[in-house]
Amino acid sequence: MDTINDVNLRLLQTFLVVASEGSFRLAGEKLNRAHSAVSVQIRQLEEQLQVKLFERTTRSVKLTEEGAKLQESLRKAHFEILHGLREIREAADLKRGQLSLASSSHVASVHLPPILTQFVSQFPEVAVTIRELTSTDLYAALRKQEVDFAIGPHGTDPTFEFSPILVEPLHAVVHPRFVDPARKVITWREIARFPILLPAPQTAMRRIVDQVLHDNGLVETNRYQFIQAETIIAMAEAGLGIAVQPSTRLAKHPPVIARVMTLNEPHIRRAMSLIRLKKRDLSPAARHLADTIIREVRRVTDYVEGEEFFTA
Repeated sequence: MDTINDVNLRLLQTFLVVASEGSFRLAGEKLNRAHSAVSVQIRQLEEQLQVKLFERTTRSVKLTEEGAKLQESLRKAHFEILHGLREIREAADLKRGQLSLASSSHVASVHLPPILTQFVSQFPEVAVTIRELTSTDLYAALRKQEVDFAIGPHGTDPTFEFSPILVEPLHAVVHPRFVDPARKVITWREIARFPILLPAPQTAMRRIVDQVLHDNGLVETNRYQFIQAETIIAMAEAGLGIAVQPSTRLAKHPPVIARVMTLNEPHIRRAMSLIRLKKRDLSPAARHLADTIIREVRRVTDYVEGEEFFTA
């Protein structure tokens, strides 16, 4: 037993090369040693193990049954060692470095704060950069690899991999001067008769509103355009027009005078996703944060796998 425990790892390395090459000469060339030295090392290993590992001929060497068993055991051990070293390196990499992500302002303000606070507390040496971008700029940043991943509207661009994290309905924010405040439901056809408060053209919400109106043959009578969702909600609250907003944003900024009404015919649900550039590997830190965002946002929003949603 003591003899086996004292086996030199260099002898085992030489054994694996000889077994792979099937020749002392070729193994010597690969190890940059004389083939006679390789032969001596194999003999030493056989003496220590007290078994014959190779059948030798003038032209080649062939593994014995015991040699084949040793080769298989060493391959498994080699895999486990590499796996262990990789885990050690990833654990170290997870605790340092930097990562960058882009996010729509909606998700950044509603869902990211507690997740990022926990992450930077757990990994204080990881520098995190967050960019609030419109969907158009968000996709561009991903393509240019300016960010590791992004959180934004679900899309169909084959360049990206989309992992839905929440699905939510769109509601109408309606001032009492437009519709009886006792009502709880309004249709797209009805809101098209009033001024609609629209987000900027480069946003996904704008594309959804435009697409729904177009698909249903509706033409709005008047349009006002704003950049920030908070401004749109404030204008709806003042009675300038009707706003269309996702439910979670309205939960964070509930109007007081205007009413939040269910928007039907059609009933539209939009999805937000964690977005990655396909075939791009994430660093351990970025992968950990991305997985945490997917898991935690799905948990707090009661996300159900396979939910249907509208994509513009």
